[in-house]
Amino acid sequence: MAGRRNNNEGALGSHKRSDGRWEVRVSLPDGKRKSFYGKTKDEANKKMKQALRDIDAGLPVITDKQSVGQFLEEWLVGVKPQIGIGTWVHYRGYVYHHVLPVLGRVPLIKLTPQQVQSFYAKRIDAGLKSSTTSNIHKMLHRAFNDALQFGVVQRNVLDLVKAPRRVYREMTTLTEEQVRRFLAGVAGDRFEALYVLALTTGMREGELLGLRWQDVNLEQATLVVSVAAHMVEGRVFLAETKTAYSRRRIALSRSAIDALRRHWVCQESERLNAIAWDNSLGLVFPDSIGGLVRASTLSSWMFKRHLKRLDLPDIRFHDLCHTAATVLLSRGCILRL
Repeated sequence: MAGRRNNNEGALGSHKRSDGRWEVRVSLPDGKRKSFYGKTKDEANKKMKQALRDIDAGLPVITDKQSVGQFLEEWLVGVKPQIGIGTWVHYRGYVYHHVLPVLGRVPLIKLTPQQVQSFYAKRIDAGLKSSTTSNIHKMLHRAFNDALQFGVVQRNVLDLVKAPRRVYREMTTLTEEQVRRFLAGVAGDRFEALYVLALTTGMREGELLGLRWQDVNLEQATLVVSVAAHMVEGRVFLAETKTAYSRRRIALSRSAIDALRRHWVCQESERLNAIAWDNSLGLVFPDSIGGLVRASTLSSWMFKRHLKRLDLPDIRFHDLCHTAATVLLSRGCILRL
């Protein structure tokens, strides 16, 4: 059985480069030659010796050429087919808006737990939500796990970092009386049926905006959730829901069925009178020409406008889902208009 290699075995020589750094060249077991650099000859030799020890231990030879930013940009491309499009969009935003400006230039193998911990603290001090910071931590942990499997690093530095404490926002819901007032206030609105569905089914915003008439069966009083609307780089599109829980069949209440029947009649009239109408998607809640509506347009403009007009609490659109669960479903109440 062969013994351990001498730390200088394989060394081909060293010299000082024109840029002032020292270079030590070594011949690897596979016949390839590799250079290690340092500000001093000792530093370059230290890197070379560490690489040879790693080879003896069966570890990959790690260099400091790749930065955190370079790795994450490549990782985003590779991970895209593995996750839902919504998750990928969030990952991309976390990388480009938060991680790269602060840690992007740090050599991947030199990133320390202290640097990551400081990054989290500064982001939170700058006003970033604790939930977003927590999600960034989860993303980085996944990315560095992949880096470990790829042999790009020898450890997952995120294993040594404490996840930011997540502060949960108190859930706000409408009372049953406020729900009735809201629905009465949006009667006749172009998206009245959407609000009825949100409050009687608990469907999410993207699911409602991506709902197609082919997924609705008014005779059987059911609808199927299989796709949702997403926005990437300013473009809205439909994509399949990513989990088994998200893909589901929902029973419709009488109020929802009645609202959808009225909505279909109004939409047909609108379609026939439109100069141009996109029939390709067959959306239940399209924009004025049959296309997808941006979630920000619905929640930040239309929905908020109704709340203000009706003097109701300034809740998020997502809180309608909680309202359906806590106020209506928990009490077995079905609103009838």
